[in-house]
Amino acid sequence: MAGILRRLVWLIVGGFGVFRGVGAEQHRVRFDNRCGYGIPHLLKDGNVLSQGEEFVSNGSFTSGIAYLQTGDCNLNGEGCTLVEMTLTNPVCPGCGSSVDISLIPPLAYSVPTSFSYFNGCDGNSAACSSPGCGVAFFTPNDDRVQVQCEEHDVGIPL
Repeated sequence: MAGILRRLVWLIVGGFGVFRGVGAEQHRVRFDNRCGYGIPHLLKDGNVLSQGEEFVSNGSFTSGIAYLQTGDCNLNGEGCTLVEMTLTNPVCPGCGSSVDISLIPPLAYSVPTSFSYFNGCDGNSAACSSPGCGVAFFTPNDDRVQVQCEEHDVGIPL
């Protein structure tokens, strides 16, 4: 277990926890690479937004992906464990944040990965510590593993 914990990649995605004006949505992505190797990557639309440094999105952050670049990953995470995320304050039921772990080919298991919401939806989480873990997407039409949150400015350590 200690070996798995040392290799976990933690990603913190969250809302800024101090007062902001009404409607001022903000989400932060932070990395804590505990693997001892590799470079965390955050991408949106094929563009690298972060290589380990904190990223702040003023407003919704939709269709983002994160993975640990170990040297075996292609630009969009092919060959590695991928975390997919949409971070948004809900404007209707079912319209909030959603995060999942994906191993849909050409993605492949590379490092243990986990996340858990905080600052709202506490305890909603997923952890994948092996290639056959039951909390990851393995086919495109599998939606049972998405972890949703219907609260404003939540955070997520991955």
